[in-house]
Amino acid sequence: MSSNETYDVIVVGSGAAGAMAALRAKERGLSVLIVEKAHKYGGTSATSGGVLWVPDHQLTLNDDSREKTLEYLDSIMPGPIQRDRLDAYLDNAPEMARFMKSLGIPVGVAAWPDYYPQAASARADRSLICDTFDGRELGEHFPLMREQYNRFKVFGRYSMDVMQFFSISTRAKGWVITFLKMFFRYWTDFSTRKLTMRDRRFTMGAAMMGWLYKQVFDRKIEVRLDTKLDELIVSDRQVTGVRLSHYGRRYEIKASCGVVLCAGGFEWNQELRDRFFPVPGLTRHSSSPEDANRGEALIAGMQIGAATEHTESGWWIPTMQMPMPKASNFEEIHQAAFDVGRPHSVAVNRKGLRFVDEACGYDDFGKAMVADQLKTGANTPCWLVFDARFRDKFSAGGIMPTILMPDRKIPPDWWDRYLFRADTLEALAAKILVPVDTLKQTVANMNRYAGTGVDPEFGRGSNAYDQMFGDWNVKPNPCLGPIDKAPYYAVPINLGDLGTKGGLKADASARVLDGSGRPIPNLYAAGNNAGSPFGNCYPGAGGTIGPALTFGYVAANHIAACKVEQQQAGAGASHVDAAA
Repeated sequence: MSSNETYDVIVVGSGAAGAMAALRAKERGLSVLIVEKAHKYGGTSATSGGVLWVPDHQLTLNDDSREKTLEYLDSIMPGPIQRDRLDAYLDNAPEMARFMKSLGIPVGVAAWPDYYPQAASARADRSLICDTFDGRELGEHFPLMREQYNRFKVFGRYSMDVMQFFSISTRAKGWVITFLKMFFRYWTDFSTRKLTMRDRRFTMGAAMMGWLYKQVFDRKIEVRLDTKLDELIVSDRQVTGVRLSHYGRRYEIKASCGVVLCAGGFEWNQELRDRFFPVPGLTRHSSSPEDANRGEALIAGMQIGAATEHTESGWWIPTMQMPMPKASNFEEIHQAAFDVGRPHSVAVNRKGLRFVDEACGYDDFGKAMVADQLKTGANTPCWLVFDARFRDKFSAGGIMPTILMPDRKIPPDWWDRYLFRADTLEALAAKILVPVDTLKQTVANMNRYAGTGVDPEFGRGSNAYDQMFGDWNVKPNPCLGPIDKAPYYAVPINLGDLGTKGGLKADASARVLDGSGRPIPNLYAAGNNAGSPFGNCYPGAGGTIGPALTFGYVAANHIAACKVEQQQAGAGASHVDAAA
């Protein structure tokens, strides 16, 4: 069924890549439609940390440069990449960031070390973040934006920005005052409380998407929810539109200039995980929105001959699962990205052995889980083992510190299923089925390292990134504290992800390529719908969202330029006909 609708550009997916592609296309004078299969807009980006990795962004005075960025990337990227695509990212990312600023979006520098701080030309100023956004500025669209997960809220209610998160999660000096201010602001917001229990204060990824969609709606760009891509329409060997479904009704819309696929990865498709990943993991361990990114747009592209790349890996992050509050039959996923590297803890495989610098970047932690699983068959899940001091001060996935979640308040069905406790290491090892002598030796080693401040096995706490998430009250190494105060605890850590690194193979102009390396006319991809320009590498905080925004921007520019060429060619042909 055809709806007789035509747009210059149809954007599939409403995350960061889709929003940017739509905004830039509208800015270039094109008519745009965003289609989103979910009931809410914002995609995975709205639930993220909202950080953008944009090297040489030129938003502040510093000595970063394209050359220094390449020196850094060349020293850390494993395996082959498309060099021209990486060059396009480095050339266009700063321009994209300036475009955001020109729209009035408050993008600023976040003091976040690159994920390989010991590599050549690593820095701590390449990550950008958006200021907090007032969700009520979205008007009637406020309740329809995808909401942040409970992990980015206190008690599942009070939104935290990055600094508040670190203050409260580590119980840093002044953390109580920080929380009380959040509590007071929320409950004195009487007008919003009459409307919804949702916090109007959008932070992290919600802040970024709030700012972007304020611009989308101000420009009258239509966002069509509950609308799923079924197929791409191909005519005369070029993409000319899409077949969509909306509550069972199927219809077609024409795209006169291009279709931009920005519908995320395939992490919620177990069949594709089993097909592409060396250690597939389970869909339910993903920390992206549940059952959202199932790869429909990837499949639609492959059905018309599109090539893929980098599909063997995800954007890994350690996660743990826990029952939902007041609904114990249902579980939710909690990230443990920084918890696994806190002092007074150690991560071990099911043989009781360490396998990684626990405080490393979360993607590298996941890579280490994969490598250890392939080597030993005793990982995925692994165990985070910690003592009473850790329990008192830090979170372990969804298990909050004792001041917020004392043992006596933990439901009985959680014990020895989601959280394990014992008075001795021997008893804990027996509960989690880890060899007792091996676990005791591993903990003894960690206690010795805590005394010297040096981890000779993996170098935990030896670089700026590790130390950023440590506890500076612990000496001599903020990431190493003795594990010797009973009771002892353990939680299982899953091979989770933020999405998939691989997808449709796209070129430097974001055009999707076929199996012969030729662009499929009028088809573009950005975000996790496309392969990462970094291959199987995560260079710094925002290494997913930075390229997503950039290639959404690049795609819109290329489509606009193609339309101008077509118009000029048409005008030239008309002039020739008239002269004849």
